[in-house]
Amino acid sequence: MNNTNNPYDNPYTRKITGGISGKTIYLPDVNQSTLSTISKDKFVKNGELFSDIKLDNSNGFPDSLSFKRKFGLLIPVTNTVMEHELWRIIFNNQGPEGLDGVGIHTANIQTPGVNIQNEADLDEFKNIFINGLNAAINQSLLAQPEYLIMGMSLEHILHGIDELRSLMDGIAANNKLSWATWHDAADAALKKYKAKRIGLIAPFIKKGNDNAIKMFEDLGYEVVVSFGFGCGDLVDIAHIPDSLKEEVILKHLATPENKLDAILQLGTNMSMVHISEKLESEIGIPILGINAVTFWYALRENGFKNPLQKASRLLREF
Repeated sequence: MNNTNNPYDNPYTRKITGGISGKTIYLPDVNQSTLSTISKDKFVKNGELFSDIKLDNSNGFPDSLSFKRKFGLLIPVTNTVMEHELWRIIFNNQGPEGLDGVGIHTANIQTPGVNIQNEADLDEFKNIFINGLNAAINQSLLAQPEYLIMGMSLEHILHGIDELRSLMDGIAANNKLSWATWHDAADAALKKYKAKRIGLIAPFIKKGNDNAIKMFEDLGYEVVVSFGFGCGDLVDIAHIPDSLKEEVILKHLATPENKLDAILQLGTNMSMVHISEKLESEIGIPILGINAVTFWYALRENGFKNPLQKASRLLREF
């Protein structure tokens, strides 16, 4: 093994098969840098070199808290929700058979001064976001994650599944890590429930909603009904009251006449896990919130198979 401080400079020595996609996922050896950096010939006691201590670093040392998997999370700088929801899932599912040893390491995508009121504003945000994404990826790699999570509803700013996949394919070509994305995760989750007729709840303005509808139609689903809260200020998305979300779900989406197979919540800055837990048994269909579902996809792809509690039906059942 080549002792370099950058695991991404070396060929990947580990590979797994994605638990959902079936694709080969190559994992960097993020412990290799410790072979040379954590060495008893560098220890110092009272200002003097001290090597009289037992230490076997022949295989390197894992991250003391993220020893099972080190995930890199990419989110807009305005997002105050997604990281919180993912950590809540982790902390609610500890233990040797749970998510103890799974870590989330966040890099912010800089999107300064964004206020989306119309289609032109949305196009400007698209350019700002994509430009900031590459810098955020480089920042994330400094923590040496093994797998990345896209913490953004890309269908908000991109039109259709082809444009979405083109962006992600371009990113994947420039770095060696695999990704969990909402469009892949949502499609996989809907297939688990054999869902066809869906409803959408999102914080977007009309153009963002139209883009989202287009993506799901491209994937082969019938969007029966959609509801957007029209948030122009991306920070405000996190402030949408839970009572309002619940009213929309109960009175405008999960109605007998809509005959939905599933409800999907878009917008990673809009909290939904606890609402899914509260309402799913009442309405009888899954509420697939973007944060929980994208994390579900990342975990299942990386071999974490056990049911997860307090995180919506999907994570318990599949």
